[in-house]
This record gives sequence, C-alpha cells and structure tokens, in this order.
Amino acid sequence: MPAALSRRDFALLLFVCVVWALNFLMSALGLREIPPFTFTLLRFVVLLLALAAFMRVPPRDQWPRLAIVSLLVGVVHFGLSFLALRLSGDLSSPAIVMQSYIPMTTLLAWWWLGERFKWWTGLAIAVSFMGVMVIGFDPHVLSRPAALITMLISALALAIGTILMKGLRGIDMPNQQGWMAAASVVPLLGISLWLEPGALATLPGVSATAWAGVAYAALASSLLGHGLYYSLVQRYPVALMMPWLLLVPVIAVALGIVFWGDRPGTRIWIGGAMVLGGVLIIALRQRFKSRTQQPVTEVVAEYPQG
Repeated sequence: MPAALSRRDFALLLFVCVVWALNFLMSALGLREIPPFTFTLLRFVVLLLALAAFMRVPPRDQWPRLAIVSLLVGVVHFGLSFLALRLSGDLSSPAIVMQSYIPMTTLLAWWWLGERFKWWTGLAIAVSFMGVMVIGFDPHVLSRPAALITMLISALALAIGTILMKGLRGIDMPNQQGWMAAASVVPLLGISLWLEPGALATLPGVSATAWAGVAYAALASSLLGHGLYYSLVQRYPVALMMPWLLLVPVIAVALGIVFWGDRPGTRIWIGGAMVLGGVLIIALRQRFKSRTQQPVTEVVAEYPQG
C-alpha cells in the first residue's frame, strides 16, 4: 500500500472528517424534536432503504457475529450516543468523550485477544481516561452526569463491536452497514415504543429541519462518509489515516461554538486535549508500526462514529 496519501485522497479524507463532524450538529437539530431511539430507528430505516438493492446475503457462519455486532453498534452505540447528545445540551463534550472508544478498543484487544502494546501506549490510554475525568468535572458536564455516563457506555459498546468486527469474514463495509440497519430496525422499534411512547405518532408534525437531521445522519454521514472512507481503506493503511480522523471532534467542537452556542469551559479544553492527545499517541504508534512493516498488534477502531 502507498506510504502517503495523494493530494486528492487527502482532500477526500478531510471531506469525510467534515461530514462526520457536521453529523453532531445535524443530529442535534433533529433530536430537538425526535426522541433519540426513534431518531436512531429512522436513521436506519432510511439507510436500509438506500442500501437494500445492493445487499448480499452474508456467509451463514457469519450471521451470529454479525447479529451481535449489529446490536452492539447499531442499537446500543448509536441509540445511546444520540441519547447522550440530547442529554448533554452541547456538542463539544459528547464529540470529545466519544473518542474514548479508541483507547477502550486497545485495552479490550489486550484483555480479550492477548494483543500487546508498549508502555507509551499504556500511558496514552491512562492520559485519555484521565482527560474524560477532567471533562466530567466541568460545571456544565457535572450538572448533567447522565450524558457523560451514557456516552461512555456508548463508546464501550462501539469498542466491543469493533473487536468483534475484526472477526467478520466475507462481508464488506457497505453490506455490513446494510445488514446492521436491517438487524437494528426491529429492536429499535421495540425500544421506541417502550421508552418513547407516542413518538412515532408525532412524526407527521416534525419540521423539515428535524427530517434533514435524520436524512443527513443516514445518507451523508453513513452512506457518503463511510462509503468514501471505505474506498480509502482499500488503498491505504488505516494507521496512515487515523491521526487525521482526530479532526472530527475538533471540527465538531468548532461547529458547536459557532452554530450551537457552546462555550467550553477550561476543564473541557484541558480534558479534551488530554483525551485527543492520548488518542493521537495511539494512532501515531499504529502509523509507526505500519511504516516499519512490523506486525500490527494494537487495535485501532476502523469504524469511527458516524
């Protein structure tokens, strides 16, 4: 694989970062009128309709793992991440805390798969989690602890799902997305009816802005964003692109300040720098190992939130 991104592909990667970052803002707009699990349900319905014609039946032996991954990522991760975004009232803290799924994934790979990492990776993991604690003591975040806890659980579900994804065989990313949507619709419908009664009945009165949020999450963030990212993964090592993906929370914070009225406090700035700094060290370690062509043992999630 090439050792560096071409100018065209670097521009595409930056575009993907902007698309994924904008998803925080567009989803927040939709969540003002649509409850989170109903929003997640609608997102997957739209995505399923867009991908249905291109889906292929996965190998039979992959069905159980695919079903578990779909529930973890499609239902738990996305459902709880949208819930956390609605509970938080801002874009900055959820966008940063979500990145904790990367050190979580590395730790799970060590514990679950026996994969080793060097001491500086362990230090980076510790710094990232300490950064989350610092963010947790920000007055705004501290006033809404449920949002922080919910986003951490969402990140953990994504980390576990990422580990399990690495065992999937014979299923490309577009098919993964399609079958994840298919497997998530019924559970999300049940959760919506149970926890958000009456939400479906209010949909005819939902504004165009809220529907734009649903459409953006499904078609722009998932279909376009992941489609472009998948095409880049076919040509470049994930480790080469991973550091640049840290622009997603940075851009999301900027969008929150400009368009959502976020005013991140000192603890969010410091904690955010610690979280992203730790994640950057993990990503750069992966990139170094990729360049030296040594066996890559440290897992870095290949399915960023979007």
